[in-house]
Amino acid sequence: MENTDQQLNLSHSSNSTVLNHQPSENRSQTSPALDYERVSVPVLIIGAGAAGARTAIELAKHDVVPLVIGKRNYGDAHTTLAAGGINAALGNRDPEDNWGIHAADTLKEGHFITDPDGVEIVTRAMPDRIRELVEWGMPFNRTEDGEIEQRYFGAQSFRRTCFVGDRTGEAMLETLISKAKELEIPYRENVMITKLLSDGERVYGAVGYDMNDGHFLRFEAHAVVLAAGGYSGLYNRHSSRTDENNGDGAALAYDAGARLMDVEFVQFHPTGMMGDRYGEEWDGRLVTEAVRGEGGRLFNADGERFMEKYSPEQMELDARDVVARAIAQEVREGRGTENGGVYLDISHKDRAFLQERLPRMYERFAELNVDLAEAPVEVAPTAHYAMGGVEVDFETGATAVENLYAVGEVIAGIHGANRLGGNSLAETVVLGKVVGGHLAGESYTGTPKLPESQQRAADEHFRDLEALSGEGSDDPQEVLQALGDVLEETAGIIRTEEDTNKGLERLEALRDKANDLIVGGRTNRSFEYAIDLGFSLTVAEMVLKGARERTESRGAHFRSDYPEQSEGWRKNITYRQTEAGMLLDTTTPGKPSETVRQALDAGYELEYHQLE
Repeated sequence: MENTDQQLNLSHSSNSTVLNHQPSENRSQTSPALDYERVSVPVLIIGAGAAGARTAIELAKHDVVPLVIGKRNYGDAHTTLAAGGINAALGNRDPEDNWGIHAADTLKEGHFITDPDGVEIVTRAMPDRIRELVEWGMPFNRTEDGEIEQRYFGAQSFRRTCFVGDRTGEAMLETLISKAKELEIPYRENVMITKLLSDGERVYGAVGYDMNDGHFLRFEAHAVVLAAGGYSGLYNRHSSRTDENNGDGAALAYDAGARLMDVEFVQFHPTGMMGDRYGEEWDGRLVTEAVRGEGGRLFNADGERFMEKYSPEQMELDARDVVARAIAQEVREGRGTENGGVYLDISHKDRAFLQERLPRMYERFAELNVDLAEAPVEVAPTAHYAMGGVEVDFETGATAVENLYAVGEVIAGIHGANRLGGNSLAETVVLGKVVGGHLAGESYTGTPKLPESQQRAADEHFRDLEALSGEGSDDPQEVLQALGDVLEETAGIIRTEEDTNKGLERLEALRDKANDLIVGGRTNRSFEYAIDLGFSLTVAEMVLKGARERTESRGAHFRSDYPEQSEGWRKNITYRQTEAGMLLDTTTPGKPSETVRQALDAGYELEYHQLE
């Protein structure tokens, strides 16, 4: 590539189906060499996981036919890895639970920089969304009385996590995809979106390419919905699937003019697989919190159940940031395993219990010659979830850019400084319905048309993509690996100002490498990696700058040079693009409703020993 700006302005990824498809002989041409397919739709949804699917379903129920596009095959989305459960205050196990306490737990876990209105919207609606999923065929585990079963999850006051064994996300996505097919919602797979067409104030569509044959695509839409996931996959040790959650959605929105928020907050799940016996393929993959929710215990290499000294009341079911830092501390002080982890043990439970409540975990480890009913497994913290993302209005899902909406992990505001386990799936189905319902109420007249300025922008971007292929010196996959190292080492579980400054310096060196990449054609993975690199560099800069700016420790963000939480930092850091570069600013979250304040004042809290 000839310049870094071209690399950094490449945005987001997704899939697509043909609506108003022009045959190849009639494709628009701006020059004899530039050929692309035009697709015109009322609403374009970028991302095909639970958030995108639920948004599309709500639109279709109101007779608006959207187009859902995804980078991978239909039904093959990151939602499937959300194994442990989905939160709703049904009160099936603990009748005193209610949505207000669920909201209070969410605010506390987010260290009071969540958006209280957004939290209330999600927690109020979740019982209805669970009943809706049941109506659509989701096979939740049941109690002896036939009610939906609910389990403990970390930092929750009551048992409110509904589940399908330990494959809840997979079961939920299957349910949503089945409903979407029933409604005949159009879908295209293996399409990567590389840029939103925006003048900074309004979005008109998007451009990208078909990853199978490499041809360019130009989407024109009255509205665009980003549902493209988070950015925890920027770290080398992470729980996401390979080549996913790399920040493409956040970078697309940023490039289009939207404001981002809370990007410095990355959740490190305490229990990712680790150790030579599992192999590189499994390193960092999630050992679901359901294992601890069902009674799993953590031990260091000396055989000590170390959470007794860090959290004697909540033990292994304290907040994820607390447990992750405890593990990191044990390893730093020399009580970790040879591989730098600890042991998670649930062998005190009967085999039949494990096979019923944790079937996927039991099967996975059995295939790796580990019997959960007989032996512990080796675990260590792994980058798991991005609390930050696009700032939205929770009544509509709208961003600061007209006609651009966002939903799911790509947004900020619901989780604050740390996410309550079980809330990610909840957010997708509640806010998917909100966004879809709002867009269904909009009036769409005629076929969307691009203004000439955006037609020129699309053509220019396609030429940039054509110029991307070349014989440089650096492999884009290796540069992405190096970027992961930078974040692991300078913006991981423990951070300092010195580290973040070093990280930003190393980031500039990687930008230089991005000028000189070895890139194959558009059907080559190196082309995808080169575009991913542009997205990832942008978001990594936000993580590092935000981590440096926030001179306190709050939730998942821990600064060893500022180890205390500061009341003066009970605010959100925002990020937006300006002509001068990335601008960081702050905003103050609102106040919770009286119902939620009363639940907070009541001081509900899980006591782990209820499990014993």
